[in-house]
Amino acid sequence: MQKFLVADDHPLFRDALVSVVRGRFQDAQILESDEIDQTLVLAEQHADIDLILLDLNMPGMAGLKGLLELRNRFPLHPVAIISAETNRQTILQTITYGAVGFISKSAARAQMADAIEQILAGHVFLPANIIRSSEQASASISQNDTGFSPEMLHTLTRRQLLVLKSMAQGAANKKIAYDLNISETTVKSHVSAILRKLGVHNRIQAVVGVTNIDFDRYLKR
Repeated sequence: MQKFLVADDHPLFRDALVSVVRGRFQDAQILESDEIDQTLVLAEQHADIDLILLDLNMPGMAGLKGLLELRNRFPLHPVAIISAETNRQTILQTITYGAVGFISKSAARAQMADAIEQILAGHVFLPANIIRSSEQASASISQNDTGFSPEMLHTLTRRQLLVLKSMAQGAANKKIAYDLNISETTVKSHVSAILRKLGVHNRIQAVVGVTNIDFDRYLKR
């Protein structure tokens, strides 16, 4: 049974989002909050939360500071942003700060449910228009269906592939270090090497480029 925390200060939208979750995950346990301090308290009380659905403009958020605090204090809790924000840079920055997805409040109910399902399956979710614009910005990369050529991916060591897989799942450096039993400094070194080998400038370009990759295929070599 999944456990969700729906954090939004607008009662009507919060009720609608709870309805979306309940419609796709009938047996889910759903917690609710309407400001960041209450969200932090619930995150501390419930270590088994499967996904936090976080409003970007909720009271106390102070822009992206609320997301950063939530990720820093509870790195094992996946967080997806639910927002009406349309600025591409801000949306991409939420992923850089550790969110596992960004779901637009203007999306249809079925699209929201599909996005949540994808995130729970371990994928990073971004609106299609954001993915397209990011791909266009990375047009210099040699691309196939995965975004990077097999030759480029084969230059990564097994440990670098594991780090990249975690990055694609929205994990912050602290969680990657915990999962792989290595230091954060080592994670940062791997991330730098990954970006260099893939010819990209930041984590967003790397994550977008491996949206559809089958990591098991490359890890089996």
